[in-house]
Amino acid sequence: MKVIEFLKEAKVFFGATADGDTPHVRPLGFVMEYEGKLAFYSDNRKNVFKQLKANPKIAIAAIDSKMNTLRLSGKVNFITSPESKKAAIDAMPALAKMGYAADDNIFEIYTIDDLSYSLTNMMGKKLDIEL
Repeated sequence: MKVIEFLKEAKVFFGATADGDTPHVRPLGFVMEYEGKLAFYSDNRKNVFKQLKANPKIAIAAIDSKMNTLRLSGKVNFITSPESKKAAIDAMPALAKMGYAADDNIFEIYTIDDLSYSLTNMMGKKLDIEL
């Protein structure tokens, strides 16, 4: 299984950011592959965007129906462009219904650089997963 498949099957996964020394965890529900990398979106009016701009470190966790846990971490790299935003809307048309557009100034796309990831079962045994 691939990381993107696991995240899509989980449907909701959780991202952790920091605001100074205060951690913040929030549900995320969008991931796509863009130019060979996992890509996510944010809204530059939201605190998550401001937190990632100030401190680009992020951690993401997801769990499946078998209680296997996927963990990702790295540094956010914003790759926002009309092309990346169009790819996101194509991948999840509901984004357009939420008011986002490829030519707006609020919709942001990011990948994760220096990505590390692991998949473990509920007993902590490492399982195979590929990027």
